Amino acid sequence: MYAALWRILPGPWWVRVLILVILAAAVLYGLFFYAFPWISEIVNPQEVTVQ
Repeated sequence: MYAALWRILPGPWWVRVLILVILAAAVLYGLFFYAFPWISEIVNPQEVTVQ
């Protein structure tokens, strides 16, 4: 999968690395500011009781 992604990206290796870093940053931004807050509303770890 990673080899196929590397082959389809345009430019020399440093441009490919830059594109992948930007894509990884965009994914992390989406997770931290949209996905994780939405999930934290559904899953509430403070309401756990162990007997």
